[in-house]
Amino acid sequence: QVQLVESGGGLVQPGGSLRLSCAASESGFRLAIMGWYRQAPGKQRESVATITVYGATNYANSVKGRFTISRDNTKSTVTLQMSSLKPEDTADYYCYAKIGLREYWGQGIQVNVSS
Repeated sequence: QVQLVESGGGLVQPGGSLRLSCAASESGFRLAIMGWYRQAPGKQRESVATITVYGATNYANSVKGRFTISRDNTKSTVTLQMSSLKPEDTADYYCYAKIGLREYWGQGIQVNVSS
């Protein structure tokens, strides 16, 4: 079982920045894919950004150019740098990791973009 612990959420004004971090209990080199999903109230969970163990990234169209995902395999961490935040980015953000067919999720962390 892989444990994922998120940190860095909170309240930020529109146009501001926030950095989310996630630490995994498994070696980063075994986590084929790591990433971030989010779920807004009344909406389905959606992929925000993912990154493979080799560094290949994928972003939701809604965050391209504003969010940057990175990972450190030696520290088993994945980070989401969020800039130019919009009220519609408000959601619970979940760290995600995949090994083979097994998927793991963090507990979620709240991001609130509001003035």
